[in-house]
Amino acid sequence: MSVTSIEWTKRPGTIGETWNPTTGCNKVDRGCKNCYAEIMHKRLRAMGQAKYEAPFLDGAVPHYDTLDIPMKWTKPRTVFVNSMSDLFHEHVPFEFIAKVFQVIQLTPQHTYLILTKRPEIAAGFWHWQGMTNGTEWKAPPNFWLGTSANDQKSAEARLPALIYLKPFVSVLFLSYEPATGPLALRALRIGPFSHVDALTSLDWVICGGESGPKAEPMRPSWAQKMRDDCRQAGVPFFFKQWGRWHPLTDLFGNYTGEMKVGRDKSFNLLDGETWQQFPILDIQNA
Repeated sequence: MSVTSIEWTKRPGTIGETWNPTTGCNKVDRGCKNCYAEIMHKRLRAMGQAKYEAPFLDGAVPHYDTLDIPMKWTKPRTVFVNSMSDLFHEHVPFEFIAKVFQVIQLTPQHTYLILTKRPEIAAGFWHWQGMTNGTEWKAPPNFWLGTSANDQKSAEARLPALIYLKPFVSVLFLSYEPATGPLALRALRIGPFSHVDALTSLDWVICGGESGPKAEPMRPSWAQKMRDDCRQAGVPFFFKQWGRWHPLTDLFGNYTGEMKVGRDKSFNLLDGETWQQFPILDIQNA
């Protein structure tokens, strides 16, 4: 049992869950600097858990013995796949990823969310699946695919590959967490001279600040702009938390700085409201 407290798995009518068929990863940008999975991996490795025997930064390790875990769940789950890794890491064979999708297809009562910083490898997997099957391959309808971006540069590097997969995935989403810089999705540069409104291709946006002892603060204006852009585009917006730093404002609501309070005390109110919207989909009953 791996019931999780991650807020964006708490969809009504389901149990929030994590499933880690791979462990380990490598850092690719600023968003990975204070990786919580690396810290947790080291802790579990020190406890002698065999699944975490290899050092985190050695890269992703597939665990074939974990593939049957979701088959044992009866009540509907919203499953964050690989909270401790990246399924589309370059070390993970496409044949193993295909087995993960077989499990997803065999358990339609659950909804599976995969978050990757390597959407270009995900696109390569789709091409491989099409070549293997001799036809275009569509993911099971209970699968959502997301990519992480912490600022404009990382979003522009990753979203084109994610958006390429829109015809083949039920829900595409962006995790703007940890937010370390401003991000304008409605003016996303995808080439040297072209800009697109990426929100027209996304079905959900998650936003949150950085947690951990070395976290840097998130500016309220970053979260406010993302919320406002999502509202204008009709895209569900989920504000997870401020992180280790809580913003301070004066009597007129103007931003004046931050106060270090720790993740559990920073709350998730944005302009006095809770924003925890989900894509509207049918939820199957077990």
